[in-house]
Amino acid sequence: MTALAALPTVSIVIPAFNEESTIRSCVTAALTQTVPAHEIIVVDNLSTDRTVDIVTELQQANPDAPLRLLSQNVEQGLVPTRNLGLDSAVGDVIGRIDADSVLEPTWVAEVQKAFVDPTVAATTGPVLYYDMPLRRFGLRADDTLRRAMLKLAREYSFVFGSNMALRATAWRAIRDDVCRDEEDLFHEDIDISVHLYDAGLRAVYVPTMVTGMSARRVDDSPRDYVSYVGRFDRTYTHHNVRNRALRAPAWVFLAVYPIAKGLRWGHQELAARRARQTAS
Repeated sequence: MTALAALPTVSIVIPAFNEESTIRSCVTAALTQTVPAHEIIVVDNLSTDRTVDIVTELQQANPDAPLRLLSQNVEQGLVPTRNLGLDSAVGDVIGRIDADSVLEPTWVAEVQKAFVDPTVAATTGPVLYYDMPLRRFGLRADDTLRRAMLKLAREYSFVFGSNMALRATAWRAIRDDVCRDEEDLFHEDIDISVHLYDAGLRAVYVPTMVTGMSARRVDDSPRDYVSYVGRFDRTYTHHNVRNRALRAPAWVFLAVYPIAKGLRWGHQELAARRARQTAS
C-alpha cells in the first residue's frame, strides 16, 4: 500500500511599507486559515506610519500564533524586502502576498494540496477585488482572464505577486538570479516568472487558491497607471523575452482601466453616501 505524501508546511511572507490601512486585515486573514500556516512573516521596510505598531499589537493579541515581524532598514524597495522574507522563511513552501491581500480562509489548504505534486515549483491563483462592486462576479472575470492569458502564453506561466507560492527549493534555485531592480522599473513577480521558466521550474495556475486584494491601483492618474502597466514591457525587454503573447496582460490592464475606475468611483461614492446617512 502506497503511503500518502506528507502535506508541505507553508510560510506566508508579507512585505510592507506604510500599510497601516490594510495590514491588520491582511495579517488577520493569514492568522485565521482553516489550516494554519507554519509561520507568517511581515517584513517592514522603513515604514513611517503605524504598520509596525499594528503588527506588534496582533502579536500581543495572538501570543501563540507563529507571527514574526522583521525589519528591512537597509534600503527602500520591494525586492530587497521581499527577498529578506523569502530568505528567512523555513516552510517547505513560501507564500508571498501583498500587504493589502486578504486571503480566503482555505488558501493555505489549497496551496498545500497543489504542492503535493513534486513537479510543481510555484503556484498562483485568481484575486477577488474586495473594494469593488460585484466582487464574486469580479472573481469569475479575473479567473477567466488569467486562464485566457495563460493559454496565450502556452508553456510559459505567470505568477502574480499578490497571490503566489514558491517551493523553498525553487526560491533557492533562482535566488541569485532574480533582478535587484534598483531603479524600480520592473514587475518583480514577472521577473520571478521569467527566472522560474529559465530554470526549467514548473509554475501552475490554481483556481481555488484565492485571495482578496484592493483595487486601489486604479486610483492612480492615467499617466501613473500607464507607467505601471509599462512595467510588463520593460521587464520582458530586459530579459530579451520576445513572445508577444506575454504582453497580453498589459493590454488587458489598459483596456479595463476606464471601466474599473468608473466602477470604483461609483462604489466609493455609494459607500460615502451610506456613511453620511448613518452619521446623520
